[in-house]
Amino acid sequence: MMSNFLGYVAYIVATYLGATPKITMTFLYGMSAAIGFFGNRSLTFRDKGKLLGTGARYIAAHCLGYVINLAILVIMVDRLGYPHQWVQAAAIFFVAAFLFLAFKFFVFTSHYNSTVEAK
Repeated sequence: MMSNFLGYVAYIVATYLGATPKITMTFLYGMSAAIGFFGNRSLTFRDKGKLLGTGARYIAAHCLGYVINLAILVIMVDRLGYPHQWVQAAAIFFVAAFLFLAFKFFVFTSHYNSTVEAK
């Protein structure tokens, strides 16, 4: 949650300084996805799966998350005219919920599967 807050603050600062919302979101999304892999893998989901397979699923989940975030900005800001600051704040929560579910049931499945098998 703290990383999302810090990312949003960076987004607000960058757009205030003149960066465009979609380019700023793209840059920050890529940075946070790259940084978040090892934290999510080792701390949040305690995954022991193979790095290559897990990494490929992680990238796939984030690609879809990115497309969702971009679509939200395009539709809500470009087409409907809502302020990008509020739209991006809402998009963070929506995409974070999607990513959590994708990580739990698609990306970091080795811990989940071993917990289910142990029962």
